[in-house]
Amino acid sequence: MTQPLPISLQLYTVRDALAADWEGTLEQVAEAGYVGVEMAGFAYADVKEQVIAKIKDLGLQFSSAHFELPVGEVKKDILEAMQAMGNDRLICAWVDPSNFKSVDAIKGLVEQLNQSNAVAKAAGLKFGYHNHWFEFGNVDGRNGYEVMIDEGLDDDIFFEIDTYWVATAYADPVAEITKYAHRVPFLHIKDGPTGYASNMKAVGQGVMDFHKIIPAATSAEWLVVELDRCDTDMLTAVRESIDYLAAEGLGRKR
Repeated sequence: MTQPLPISLQLYTVRDALAADWEGTLEQVAEAGYVGVEMAGFAYADVKEQVIAKIKDLGLQFSSAHFELPVGEVKKDILEAMQAMGNDRLICAWVDPSNFKSVDAIKGLVEQLNQSNAVAKAAGLKFGYHNHWFEFGNVDGRNGYEVMIDEGLDDDIFFEIDTYWVATAYADPVAEITKYAHRVPFLHIKDGPTGYASNMKAVGQGVMDFHKIIPAATSAEWLVVELDRCDTDMLTAVRESIDYLAAEGLGRKR
């Protein structure tokens, strides 16, 4: 990294505020200095095109987008939303933890991910996978990521490493990022006590050592702040998180 990475906000973080006042909330995100946003659906607005137009009017970029796997009945809507945003980074946001209960279960997931990757590539998109904690359990002496790769996960599926969930699983975020650095264009940045059910804190106020974690991501293009839940007012934590990253030289505001 020659200069601090741009900072995006995963909009799931402010889902409650968006539901109450999506335009005002997006304005606050822009005012806080975020360079971009990572989308997580449009349930808070009647027309997704209005949201997209508002984001562009505010000068925010679309760093990426979280969706379900782009197959079956949801395929058309997902691809249309990606086209409307003008963004090419489609990320699988979540799979059921049962997909990591055994090698056979992971094999089945790999088939689904590779199928989704083919759909994304045919539409001119790049497809990625976002982890939680359950990918790092022991499966026949390997963790879930290692099994996915051993079982033929497409080489061009990128990883969005959620550093907090890696730590929650008692794995080392620096080691995992270093292992896969060539395919990690995004880091999810969140902080807190790293408990499965614990409330999170603004970035810089928990136990995560981002001065070690972020430099390990040598191919990273974006830092994406995401707080699933928080001890304090969420919009305050959103501002405090970007202020910390920028003040420490770890990330860049607009």
